[in-house]
Amino acid sequence: MDIWGQAGNDVRLEWGSDGVATLGSVCAVLVVVDVLSFGTTVDLVVGNGSQVLPLRWRDEQAAEAASAAGAVLAGARDWTLRPSSVVTMPPSMLFGLPSPNGATLCSAAAETGAHVFAGCLRNASAVAEAAHDVAGSAAIGVIPGGERWGVNMFSTTTDALGPLRPCVEDQLGAGAIVAALRTLGRSVSAEAQLAASAYAATDIRTTLPDCSSGRELIAAGHAGDVELASHVDISTAAPRLIEGVLRG
Repeated sequence: MDIWGQAGNDVRLEWGSDGVATLGSVCAVLVVVDVLSFGTTVDLVVGNGSQVLPLRWRDEQAAEAASAAGAVLAGARDWTLRPSSVVTMPPSMLFGLPSPNGATLCSAAAETGAHVFAGCLRNASAVAEAAHDVAGSAAIGVIPGGERWGVNMFSTTTDALGPLRPCVEDQLGAGAIVAALRTLGRSVSAEAQLAASAYAATDIRTTLPDCSSGRELIAAGHAGDVELASHVDISTAAPRLIEGVLRG
């Protein structure tokens, strides 16, 4: 019996890159959850009719990959990883979006052979329904990304990459997706149930600004990004990674 893969459950949950490695071999679908801010930014871009090319870091290699794909690299214009920066992005764009967390996990998840979705609070039910349809009778893994000690939200290099810091916002985002999957008749593991219970018991709109990641963004003058991320189920976008690009 595969204990660490949470065998016997339709919906399973593990954190970060180790979670991807553990669940990628036993789940048909992996849902990467990075609420502040990759998943929220992706939802806004895809919801507006554009697509996202996930890139691990904003470096020379990312610039070359974006150029080769014909993508506009984040930072080249006014569009960045910040959700508020992409609200007015026009449709039909290919947006190269570096992220040391969400984008990196999407790439790692794709390498396992699983179908990959990017989720957040805004599109929790839409992503759950799409993942449910794609998985069929197979298992779904939900991967809250977490943060890294020593790496803030504005890091662009791996110089200070520290150990995983499980974070409130991704626990809640994962919980919202698990809760939606449960309403579709899916059985859930104890780990997934814990996230769903936390989500059900939490006032999202007051908790996100008060968690460490929310406070970090607000202190940097980005309260609007936290506000955008705190909305639940207002989007019908279900960003899915197809041939290296997140599409609606």
